[in-house]
Amino acid sequence: MDTSTPPQSAPNQTVETGDPSAITRYEQALAELEQIVARLEAGEQSLEQSLKDYERGMELERQCQRALDEAERRVAEINQPPERTGDDSGPSD
Repeated sequence: MDTSTPPQSAPNQTVETGDPSAITRYEQALAELEQIVARLEAGEQSLEQSLKDYERGMELERQCQRALDEAERRVAEINQPPERTGDDSGPSD
C-alpha cells in the first residue's frame, strides 16, 4: 500500500500541487532577502557591498513575487468549481 499518495481535494477531483521544492526555494529566498535588508539597514557596509546587496535583494524580491503570483494562480484554480458534465443534468421529462 502506497501511503505517499497526496490526498484528494474532493471526490474524483485531484489538484496538481506543482513543484514542492518551489516552497522551499521561496522560503530560502525570503530568508536571504531578510538578511540583506538587515545588513542594509545597519549601514555598516561599504557602498560597493551595499550596491551588490541591493542588486541581489531586487533579484530575490522578483523571485519571491513570481512565486507568490504562481501560488495565487494555483489557489484561484483550486477554488474553481468542478466542471459539470451533461450526465448529471437531472431528470428530463
